[in-house]
Amino acid sequence: MIAEKEIHLRDYLRVVRKRKWAIVSFFVLTVLIVVIATFTKTPEYYAGTKVMIERNTAGALTSTYSYTPYDPEFIETQNQLIMSSSVVEKAVEALDPEKLYAVMFPEKQEKPSYLSMVSAWVKDQVTAIKTMMGIDALLAGDAVSGVENPMPDVYAVPPTKADILASVVKKNISVTPVQNSRILQIGFLSKNPAVAMNVANALSQAYTDELIDMQMSVSGYSIGWMTQKAEVQRKKLEESEKKLHQYKKDHDIVTIEDRVTVLPERMSDISRQLTAAETTRKELSAIYNQVRNVKKENLETIPAVAESVSVEFINQKILAAEQKISELSKKYGAKHPRMISAQNELKGLKDSKYEELEKVVQTIRNEFQLAQAHELSLKAALDTTRFEAEQLGEKSIQLGMLQRKVDTNRYLYDALVKKMEERDITERNQSVNVWVIEEAKLPVNPAKPNKKRNILLGIILGLFGGIGLAFFFEYLDNTIKTPEDVEEKFDVPVITTIDLVKGKKPDLVQDMMEDSTSLMAESFKGMRTAIFLSAADTPPKSLIITSVTPGEGKSSVTACLAISIAQAGKKVLLIDADMRRPTQYRHFLLDNSAGLSSYLAGVSDLETSMHQSVLENLDIMTSGPVPPNPSELLSSKNLSLLLSDAVNTYDMVLVDTPPLASVTDPVILSRQVAGVILVTWAGKTTHEMLGKGIKQLKEVDAPMTGVVLNYFNARKSGYYYNYGDYYYASTS
Repeated sequence: MIAEKEIHLRDYLRVVRKRKWAIVSFFVLTVLIVVIATFTKTPEYYAGTKVMIERNTAGALTSTYSYTPYDPEFIETQNQLIMSSSVVEKAVEALDPEKLYAVMFPEKQEKPSYLSMVSAWVKDQVTAIKTMMGIDALLAGDAVSGVENPMPDVYAVPPTKADILASVVKKNISVTPVQNSRILQIGFLSKNPAVAMNVANALSQAYTDELIDMQMSVSGYSIGWMTQKAEVQRKKLEESEKKLHQYKKDHDIVTIEDRVTVLPERMSDISRQLTAAETTRKELSAIYNQVRNVKKENLETIPAVAESVSVEFINQKILAAEQKISELSKKYGAKHPRMISAQNELKGLKDSKYEELEKVVQTIRNEFQLAQAHELSLKAALDTTRFEAEQLGEKSIQLGMLQRKVDTNRYLYDALVKKMEERDITERNQSVNVWVIEEAKLPVNPAKPNKKRNILLGIILGLFGGIGLAFFFEYLDNTIKTPEDVEEKFDVPVITTIDLVKGKKPDLVQDMMEDSTSLMAESFKGMRTAIFLSAADTPPKSLIITSVTPGEGKSSVTACLAISIAQAGKKVLLIDADMRRPTQYRHFLLDNSAGLSSYLAGVSDLETSMHQSVLENLDIMTSGPVPPNPSELLSSKNLSLLLSDAVNTYDMVLVDTPPLASVTDPVILSRQVAGVILVTWAGKTTHEMLGKGIKQLKEVDAPMTGVVLNYFNARKSGYYYNYGDYYYASTS
């Protein structure tokens, strides 16, 4: 597998150089058409007026400006409204259709031609003959068939001038939004600059008038509808108020609203008090249980008892008495009157303390019982209030339903009345605000055609279109064009290219024999050198030269190569093995009565079958008479012996064979020679044909020497500077 060649910029330039005449032709034709169309077109003038359009988002009775976000649907709606038939018809009516029609469609004063005069005279004569013979009256009577007033054809009414103008104006209107703004440009294109200006200004005014008409129509309908709805709503409000009043009167609940309002508040307040009472009762219950279960001596360990002011006061006195006894004990004995008195005082204080502790315990018990009673009273009050609320529930629900119905009807009625008043005051307020910020001016220069732009576009289109066309032609061309096509796609070397030179004689072989310094001679000298250098050790001494299809010049190439090798001093034998369509005897003007076919068939000997010394160092064996079985003769042992002997006798043996696509003769001979040369026609032989031929030879392991690219046009292929440039320059 051959690696695909990377496409280089030079390859593109080669295609452009090769197809330059196609590019130039397309370019010139395109530019010419554009120039003719541009300069023959009637100039048209464009005039535009700019209007700013905004949705009116202010309140009905206010004029406060508010930001309006971009709304593409709103802009497109206004575009379609501007181009609508109603706006166009208003604009046409404002411009006086009669005058506008006369300006846009002026009557052409043309002199009657001779042909029209003859046609009119013939029509007059025919009409006169019909009148004399009464044909018109007869046809009219048959058509009417006794009906005095046939129905007129209403569909045959021709359009008025205003209708024609409206149609023309509508086709030439353009509405273009100005980018990043709320401005629209209303434009009109006309062949008359004054008409373009007047129509553009008339369209902006007609658009404003159309918005006002639409708003007035909608406002009138809205006010009428709201008036009917307000009357219906007023009756509903009166009926609902009567039902509410009658319900209050029947159930004597004139003050129920106050009670319904107070009871929930009262229940909420009692609930809060009950929660606080339960909390207090639980705290006192905990303290009371501690006091009741503790011994008298340990009462002071309870915080509620220890915090009592009276108990704390007695404890201070006891502490002072104990300090006094301690001081007296230092001076007196235990039975001293002062010591006895102090002891009695201390005992009395302790007795008072126990009495005070009993009082504190009793106080805690009383507070607990009081908290229980308060909690029970709050529960009773809550139950009573809840019962009263339940009693009022059904009445309040029904009353609320009636009240809500009254409120709803009153709200709807008030809203409708308010809207009616707003509509009545602001009925001329537009939902869309329009300001003309720039009126159309009289255009000086035509807008169409834009000559510079058209010519520039024509040049660009012609240039790139021509280049594209060149590459398209190149894509469609699947023929072998250059040596690289052969070497890259088939991995077969190109021995040489035979240039196509104009102005040469038609007989290439005769030219080769007469002029050994011509461009053709140099091409074959290069081919000769390539063959001698094709093998590293020794060059091939026997070659067959064939082609894929007939007419590719393989016989001429064989003859010229033989002449070139002979001119180099090498002894050459040229064998014409194309026994179906032999040509070598014509090239060298030889007798073909005896040759290869007669020698292989045993009819003639080698000396009789060969033309010796046709040129210096060149012997030729022509094909001989056309045999019935060429393939069998070429497969015989006689040919193998002939080639063996020739290789030993001559420096080079060249065998001209039939094309590969026609017969298998070249395939048979390819295994009996040292090399095979395949001749192709540049620009005619396709890749598929050449690939098939090379495949046939490779399947039998034929020794491929290379390919000769015949009829190679270096200039046309884009290789002028790569191939033959030296010889062209020398010749010139």
